[in-house]
Amino acid sequence: MINPIDREALRAQVRTANPFPFFAIDNFLEPEFAEDVHAAFPSFEEVSRLGHKFTAVNEKNKVQVTDSSLFPAPIHALHTQLAAPEFLELVSYVMDIPRLIADPELAGGGIHETGPRGHLDVHVDFNYLPDRQLHRRLNILVYFNKDWQSKWGGEIELWDKDVKTCHHAFMPIFNRCVVFETSNISFHGVAAVRCPEGAVRKSFAAYYYTKEAPAHWTGDVHSTIFKARPDEYFKGKIAMPVEQAARSLQEGWRGVKQGIKGVLGKNG
Repeated sequence: MINPIDREALRAQVRTANPFPFFAIDNFLEPEFAEDVHAAFPSFEEVSRLGHKFTAVNEKNKVQVTDSSLFPAPIHALHTQLAAPEFLELVSYVMDIPRLIADPELAGGGIHETGPRGHLDVHVDFNYLPDRQLHRRLNILVYFNKDWQSKWGGEIELWDKDVKTCHHAFMPIFNRCVVFETSNISFHGVAAVRCPEGAVRKSFAAYYYTKEAPAHWTGDVHSTIFKARPDEYFKGKIAMPVEQAARSLQEGWRGVKQGIKGVLGKNG
């Protein structure tokens, strides 16, 4: 279901990649399978019913469905292929990360759809799954957008560690795959989606992990960290800090409530 890949050429390409290790492949899936997956994508209305819709400052008008039991058969087959031992071994070799582990729960992954005026700000991803003691190492994104026009935006952007320069911006065109290492400098985002009403940016995402910590890990566990682009002054100075403060208050209140429940449970 995945077209043959020249592993040696790809490994050499990754070694010189900038601003962090990555590769991109067009015509990633066999044509018939890619068509089947494309045809199986639910409508934006359907995924909105099935999944989680983001409405925050940093991530807006995007929906994700992570529960693989809800996937149509071709999309479930893609999920299986990306987690297959043979593909894991190939990606491990190309990216030089031994013993990669696929995530059957697709935390943060699965079906992604972004409608008009949607966006995903520049960020680095969460780096650890405490409940399973897994370190996040790679992202894989496969796109299923036919006749996507450049004026519609929606590029996946790879930025430098200071979020001053965007080194690459890949259009989310049909059957394109992008894989990149996740680290404390792998800043990436999705440009504003400017497609017309009725059009939707569609992709499938999966993440790979290792039991072993990467060499750059300092022991700091963090959730997603957002940074404003150079031209996003208001967002960087006002909107993002306000939302982060609100999120911190919510998380703190959840902790207080859990503590109260624990005390009441002991006293009950």
